[in-house]
Amino acid sequence: MTNGGAESLRGPLAGYGGAAFNPGMPSYRFRAAAVVLAAGAALAATALCTSPAAQARALPVDYDFARGALAGFAHPQTPPPGADNGCQPSAAHPEPVILVNGTFANQDDNWQAAAPLLANHGYCVFTFNYGGPSAASVVQGTGDIAASAGQLGTFVTQVLASTGASKADLVGHSQGGMMPRYYLRFLGGAAHVDKLVALAPSNHGTTLGGLTALVTALGQAGLVNGAINALCTACGQQEAGSSFLTHLNAGGETVAGVSYTVIESRYDEVVTPYTSAFLSGPGVTNILLQNQCPLDLTDHLEIAADPVALADVLNALDPAHPVRVPCLSVLPVTGPVGPVPAL
Repeated sequence: MTNGGAESLRGPLAGYGGAAFNPGMPSYRFRAAAVVLAAGAALAATALCTSPAAQARALPVDYDFARGALAGFAHPQTPPPGADNGCQPSAAHPEPVILVNGTFANQDDNWQAAAPLLANHGYCVFTFNYGGPSAASVVQGTGDIAASAGQLGTFVTQVLASTGASKADLVGHSQGGMMPRYYLRFLGGAAHVDKLVALAPSNHGTTLGGLTALVTALGQAGLVNGAINALCTACGQQEAGSSFLTHLNAGGETVAGVSYTVIESRYDEVVTPYTSAFLSGPGVTNILLQNQCPLDLTDHLEIAADPVALADVLNALDPAHPVRVPCLSVLPVTGPVGPVPAL
């Protein structure tokens, strides 16, 4: 949820493992069946996307979340391709980008698509593990969310010290899109962060059925078995109406000085209803993928690798130089059917 260059990053970042319904929406079972029927076609969905300025060092981008997750699941301390390579931010992109994984995921399996894509576009990309029994645990993001926000804060501080940047941008998936808001609001993070871009974040929680769906979806991706039902503090904290979320959202959902972008799919089976992902307040842009592309059936997992969603990520990070947002047929879990144009 291997980067040979990861060995060059030591010192301040070495302790971080290489370093969440709309009536009428298709049922998850129907879409899961579609995944099986179209799996052969989806296996051809890998595309090499490059920025004109980065063609000489372009990395392959795999938009199949399941395949990328299988490749990275067992290597939690290995950053995904394009991340944590001792980079320094460029003048074009002066803020380093920190990718924040979701519940049950880790820095490697969650970001097999986004990390190389961002690196190809000239971003200085970092990943880390949080909320797991240790940085070496394959399953991360299960611990107390406030404590995880503290880990994020420590990592941001270290990235800024390592790069010399004054602020960082955060891109998070699921809990990784919601948890940073605790850091921004209660731990002084707003002074160190310029943008938060969230893919299917659990901002207002989810139903218990949504959490069950996450376990089921991860099982279909080949990542987990029955043991995943072990203690998960963050799971209860992400239930709708939890005391944690009530505290987080009381008195306003944003903080001054940070821009927020939320990217969500109508077919999110984990953050339910899908509208609970969206934020209100100043500095917020909410994007529903199907308003841009009705062909996009991406679910809670695939959204982290969906080229439609990742084009929105690029545009949120650099609105002055937007890329064209493609409209493609994208399946849950396994991604696009057919080739993906360069973003």
